[in-house]
Amino acid sequence: MDYSELLAREFSLRPQQVRAATELLDAGNTIPFIARYRKEATGSLDDQVLREMAERLEYLRNLDKRRGEIEKSLTELGVLTPELSAQMSAAATLSELEDIYRPFRPKRRTRATIAKERGLEPLALWLMLQQPGKDPAAEAARYISAEKEVPDAEAALAGARDILAETVSDDAGLRKELRELLNREGILRTAAAKEEDSVYSMYYDFSEPVRSMAAHRILAVNRGEREEFLRVTLEAPEEKAVSAVRRAYVRGSSPSSAQVGEACEDAWSRLIFPSLEREIRNDLTDRANVSAIRVFSENLHQLLMQPPIKGKVTLGVDPGFRTGCKLAVIDENGRVLDTGVGYFTLPGNERGKAAAAQLILGFVRKYGITAIAIGNGTASRESEQFIASLLPEMPGTAYMIVSEAGASVYSASKLAAEEFPDFDVTQRSAVSIARRMQDPLAELVKIDPKAIGVGQYQHDLKQNELTKALDGVVEQCVNQVGVELSTASAELLSHVAGIGPALAKNIVAYREENGLSTRAALKKVPKLGPRAFEQCAGFLRVADSRNPLDATGVHPESYDAARQILERLGYGLKDLSRGGLPEIGEKAKAYGEERLAQETGLGLPTLRDILAELRKPGRDPRDELPRPVLRTDVLDMKDLTPGMELTGTVRNVIDFGAFVDIGVHQDGLVHISRMAERFIRHPSEVVKVGDIVKVWVVSVDQKKNRIALTMVKDRM
Repeated sequence: MDYSELLAREFSLRPQQVRAATELLDAGNTIPFIARYRKEATGSLDDQVLREMAERLEYLRNLDKRRGEIEKSLTELGVLTPELSAQMSAAATLSELEDIYRPFRPKRRTRATIAKERGLEPLALWLMLQQPGKDPAAEAARYISAEKEVPDAEAALAGARDILAETVSDDAGLRKELRELLNREGILRTAAAKEEDSVYSMYYDFSEPVRSMAAHRILAVNRGEREEFLRVTLEAPEEKAVSAVRRAYVRGSSPSSAQVGEACEDAWSRLIFPSLEREIRNDLTDRANVSAIRVFSENLHQLLMQPPIKGKVTLGVDPGFRTGCKLAVIDENGRVLDTGVGYFTLPGNERGKAAAAQLILGFVRKYGITAIAIGNGTASRESEQFIASLLPEMPGTAYMIVSEAGASVYSASKLAAEEFPDFDVTQRSAVSIARRMQDPLAELVKIDPKAIGVGQYQHDLKQNELTKALDGVVEQCVNQVGVELSTASAELLSHVAGIGPALAKNIVAYREENGLSTRAALKKVPKLGPRAFEQCAGFLRVADSRNPLDATGVHPESYDAARQILERLGYGLKDLSRGGLPEIGEKAKAYGEERLAQETGLGLPTLRDILAELRKPGRDPRDELPRPVLRTDVLDMKDLTPGMELTGTVRNVIDFGAFVDIGVHQDGLVHISRMAERFIRHPSEVVKVGDIVKVWVVSVDQKKNRIALTMVKDRM
């Protein structure tokens, strides 16, 4: 089925864009490849739109698959009618489709099925006619049977009402109307389930309309209920709901109508409301799941795209107490130059501190260290204070707290054993910490994205959906930046479009044995066929290749066109190898971009991408972002006073605010109400992870280890 028109409306695109993207996806092309190298076909759709469209396309296809299964089942039951078929064709969601199928779905044994077994269905149908002047009790007396366990007329009427109640509860149109009513006017209420203080105390007497409940509150309530601190109920607009049910089925005021009305009220309270309550709670959770995954994904993207601190020899410090602090010196390219252990965190150990100072200052003098990365874990505060005390003796050197200490240890354990055969995990962690500062992306891809901790309630989310979304973010970032083929780790290579873990290991193994001096040499890697080469080649760089185009984002399929561009604008490949052609864009405009595109057989988007690469080969999009803050002093929580102005780094953005690192080992919270002078719906409208922001201290609670900050000075 062609979904192009529907998706085009939903995403405000042209149908031909959607159709082209769908065909490319169905042909097995990766999203990064389509976004970067098939712009003419898709109208320059970016990664994010392509991913969202692919997810929606998958949903629609699964919906149609389920529609087909239901139609087949109804056909086999002999109940499929043109009306049912039309209803199913019009169903836009899975819940609507399941509502239509509900009356025919095989059921467990219910009160209604028992009543039918007792022969009471004809009585239920008679009641539904609601005939004036007819006596239900007299009609019910005809169904009295000791053998069928119907002892009297009232028992017969009760069974008939059970059948009617189930019929009413299976009404797809009515369920849709009531579902919309609950979503519009329902109230979620929570109460304490235990008489003890907890982190959920704010929800011990809490209520909020379903339609406006924020994702973080939904997840908090769910967790509180799961941990048995909260009781959660959905409060319905009872009068309106019952009226809607009665309006759909009760006609007139005959005695039979009264029986139908009683069945309607029973259907609502016993069958419809409990079912819809579960649905709406599930829908709320799904909504919160989508929102939280989106926030997590945005935060992860910003974290991975933090600018690297290039050109600095770096000292990595993995803090510890009893076993000391492991130290590792790495050069500008991440190669380990030296290692050691410093005992400077335990109080009173003056001899150890003196020896550590001599060791570190010796490293600085010997290797020219200008940056120090300190892991934010055990003993990090003491480590920071000691390093700061040495800064006057090493001018030009500054430090940074690397907040993913736990993640760095995990990352370190994944480093190839052959790279550091004699290192223990903490030594490898010191290396990882230093590399994390030099190139966040290259190091963080070694970590399960869920372990990085830049989301909210991440362990409560649907893990498959979270993993898929975060893997997509990592893939997008890696391919956006590009990967140096001659030095990249297998973990980094595995996220390049078209490669994956197995092929990444093959590339590294082949590189170690034979070298990879050009992109074309990739074709010799075992199991890397033409299709994989097409998908990955443009995202891999070879800085020292004899072909300067190998160091750019120009895809090998466009090399001939790139050479033609250079020739027509008065250049050669040798000019490119000198470090880029900053004026080539102006020359192309003077020549005429459309003319140049026509002569080289390129579309304008690809031509402009190639010109950008020729202007600055191997450009890193992260270089255009603000640099991370390196510190030369140290603050303590006790030093903070209300009104104090500070500069900090945004570490996490959540639904109700942002956590900012102000250099005191406890991130401060800027509540959403203190982020801007204007009204904002979400903190991401104002800040993102990695932003450098000016803040003022609102309050400090040392007992609870909490710091309140503001980004608007007059909102103290």
